Amino acid sequence: MKPTPLPKQKNLRADCAWVIYQILEQGKSSRDCLERVQRRHHPRDNAWIQEMSLGVMRKLPILQHWLRELLDRPLKGNKKVIEHLILLGLYQLAFSRVSQHAAVGETVNASPYLGGTALKGLVNAVLRNFMRQELVNKPIDNPIIASGLPKWLYKALEDAYGQDADAVREATNAMAPIWLRVNTKQISITDYAAALDAVEINYSLSSEHADAIRLEGREDITGLPGFEKGHFAVQDGAAQLAAHYLDAQPHERVLDCCAAPGGKTGHIIERTPELAYCLALDADENRLKRVEENMTRLQHTQTNLPVIKQGDAAKPETWWDGQHFDRILLDAPCSATGVIRRHPDIRWLRKSSDIDALAALQAEILTSLWQTLKPGGTLLYATCSILPQENSQQISAFLERNADATLVPVIKTETPSKPGRQILPGEQQMDGFYYARLVKSLSK
Repeated sequence: MKPTPLPKQKNLRADCAWVIYQILEQGKSSRDCLERVQRRHHPRDNAWIQEMSLGVMRKLPILQHWLRELLDRPLKGNKKVIEHLILLGLYQLAFSRVSQHAAVGETVNASPYLGGTALKGLVNAVLRNFMRQELVNKPIDNPIIASGLPKWLYKALEDAYGQDADAVREATNAMAPIWLRVNTKQISITDYAAALDAVEINYSLSSEHADAIRLEGREDITGLPGFEKGHFAVQDGAAQLAAHYLDAQPHERVLDCCAAPGGKTGHIIERTPELAYCLALDADENRLKRVEENMTRLQHTQTNLPVIKQGDAAKPETWWDGQHFDRILLDAPCSATGVIRRHPDIRWLRKSSDIDALAALQAEILTSLWQTLKPGGTLLYATCSILPQENSQQISAFLERNADATLVPVIKTETPSKPGRQILPGEQQMDGFYYARLVKSLSK
């Protein structure tokens, strides 16, 4: 479909509709689109823009179901973006605190910003018919539509989790809390908690996460105490387990593979600042810039750690210096189905066919990195997926192929046939995540 440029003049609802259009019709990520739009608006409006745009992603099948009942025929060509504006209007009416008057009036008024002056009447009629017919109160019989998930993912969760699938789907649609990882090289968790107390920000501590604070509300991250000084990083509780399970020791050589945006790299260094070497590797040059920015804010660049390098994890010969690593964290490319509640656009950017391709890539990277691990060394495999094909099945297959690989459980319930820890969305308020720890046999 032909790209639709960002509206020349800014308008909250027109810009939200443009974000929705970019995700659904152009396959763009919400992060990239939202950043472009939010730069145009006052910071006080940015939370609203994000809430509305991502809210539509969460409720898309239901919104599209209503739209099909209300619209005689789909809009096409350069008018297609107006459909996305209508979806935004329906979301406001059905799922937000926006008044009906504003939801209808301001959405209609946004039409000209998207080249839809002639369609203002249509937008108005659709939204008013939605209210008149009280569609929001009519039950939706199709469980897939009601779930808010694409058909392929609905069925994949059914296959993976059986009678527990409904609970997994419900947790996938929930709002994710904000977790902070306190940078203990800069401040103790006790002192940082006191700083939050001083500005009356509510939070909880975690028994499983020594460096974690979970905020009870939605906060402007850049306005939190110590942001500029690098006193904390935003990192979900599940992701914070990576450095703990890797358990790097002083004077070791460590590889953080697929490292961007650098959250786990920073945590590894904070836990073990006496590392001999830490390489943060990623194939995406643009995303590596975020690693550099994060390391600078956290004040990790004052040492020689980490070394940041662009490279293809599947081709070590292009970046590896030949010296074996004591420990490797492989945060493998994956479907990201475990973080949909945090990034709801993922459900519409992923396709069923992606899973086979990702599983093949994960296997290729695992095989390639294994040769860079020293005998007796540890490789921690991680994904933010909740699909067995990318997780337990991937590790079981690797163990069968490699006689020199041994599973070292991160939890007591692991077995070679069901290896690793699968964290489900909402478990202890964490994102969905998977970990498996492998140790390479000592040379005979």
